[in-house]
Amino acid sequence: MGREGKEPCKKVACDIQACLSKNNFLPQRCRKVIELLELCCERCNYNSTHCASVADLLKQIRK
Repeated sequence: MGREGKEPCKKVACDIQACLSKNNFLPQRCRKVIELLELCCERCNYNSTHCASVADLLKQIRK
């Protein structure tokens, strides 16, 4: 399992960073990837350091 077991949402968090970089850091343009992080965090009961920022990202895309 290695790191993925400890950080199950790391890949999705990296995908968000890549999406934001490509889209002028506008969270609205990365809605689908951010929602994938939310789902990942729900599945792992928010037991990943990458889930700490999901609430702030969700607030930004829902404005």
